Amino acid sequence: MGTQQVTMHYVGTLELFLKQIGRVVELNGEEVAVFRDSGDRLYAVENRNPHPKGGPLAEGIVSGHYLYDPLYDWKIDLTTGLVQAPDTGQVKVYPVKVEDGSVWIGA
Repeated sequence: MGTQQVTMHYVGTLELFLKQIGRVVELNGEEVAVFRDSGDRLYAVENRNPHPKGGPLAEGIVSGHYLYDPLYDWKIDLTTGLVQAPDTGQVKVYPVKVEDGSVWIGA
């Protein structure tokens, strides 16, 4: 089994990503929701709710490493992309790197 090469893409400076507020960036034609928690850690997930009715995730509320979706009352782990029980589903998670105040997302 081979390893997949990840290319890091510059998406802006750290100041552009406000704490606990989602921001949408485009990466290879896909919308990615980027979140900064109160401890300054960044997370990036696809901006598509896995709920059957769909919808954006960038409008969710961040607490710790969880995203709370106000539309469907779902809780999503931002480190794994897994929807928490009793609901099920998963979103794609992207690697994030901050270097000298610059934010990079892998795709």
